[in-house]
Amino acid sequence: MSVVTQTMTDEQRKSVALDYLKRLDRGDDIFALFAPDAQAYFPKFGIANGIDQIRRLFASTGKIIASISHDYAYFNYVIQGDMVVVEGTSSGSTTSGRTWQAGVTHAGRWCDVFEISDFKIQRLFIYLDPDYGDEDLARYPWIE
Repeated sequence: MSVVTQTMTDEQRKSVALDYLKRLDRGDDIFALFAPDAQAYFPKFGIANGIDQIRRLFASTGKIIASISHDYAYFNYVIQGDMVVVEGTSSGSTTSGRTWQAGVTHAGRWCDVFEISDFKIQRLFIYLDPDYGDEDLARYPWIE
């Protein structure tokens, strides 16, 4: 038995990444976009291996994020092979009622590194400050 893979263009990979972010904003099913054995990383959570652990990762972040909106018009993309890097900004609110907006509060700037093949996310590493509500500022002397 041979492994079947589908050839993808850069635009197709970019569209999968963008679809993930739009689904996330709408609260739609993002898990259908992941391969069953995908890997994901989120700061302070660590690495999630497989779709079950990825579901737990997002369930955990859902305990602190009530809503999120990404600024699609201002994304920067770098695409090389299966890798799609997306840098952008967001705004939203936490479950405790605090809001954030890139450029206004400390949170909101992020960078996601995807590996996408066969029209599925194989790997997603999310890099951002998870202190969406600016509740951990006292530990950083450069913040006044």
